[in-house]
Amino acid sequence: MTGIIHIIRRGVQLNAPTAVLFATLLLLTLALPAFAQDTTITDDEVNTIAQRMYCPVCENIPLDVCPTAACAEWRGEIRTQLEAGRTEDQIVTDFVERFGERVIDTPQDPMLRNLSLVTPWLIGIVALGIGIYTLYRWRGQSVGTIPSASVPSNAALLSDDEYRARLERDLQGRR
Repeated sequence: MTGIIHIIRRGVQLNAPTAVLFATLLLLTLALPAFAQDTTITDDEVNTIAQRMYCPVCENIPLDVCPTAACAEWRGEIRTQLEAGRTEDQIVTDFVERFGERVIDTPQDPMLRNLSLVTPWLIGIVALGIGIYTLYRWRGQSVGTIPSASVPSNAALLSDDEYRARLERDLQGRR
């Protein structure tokens, strides 16, 4: 114990190479948190969120492909929020709170989301059912059948000569 007190009182004497080594280790230890915070956000990460949102200026154009200045600002804001450590859902929720649900592709309300996702399937199923029912009814009728009221009896059938004579009389009557 007296040896430690003696070193503390006297001070530690280091030679130049050892002092440089300790100074370098101290600086590296202090710089490690700075290396951990240096995360660069790629355009792909920004576009992953931006493709879920729509342009505030144009209609029905996704934010990730829109060339307007407003969309470039929004993508920049998404990048800033990602760098601040916010999650994808937090960023989308922030935009919805500020600009309304028109900025996202599917509504965040569970009832509206389910309705918007299920309705096209229901319409497709109903249309398919109507189509199948119509085809079934059409197939039920024989192709060669003609209603019996429009078919003349064998006695009423005309020969070719009689038909031509009748046609010529009708044409003469029209002139």
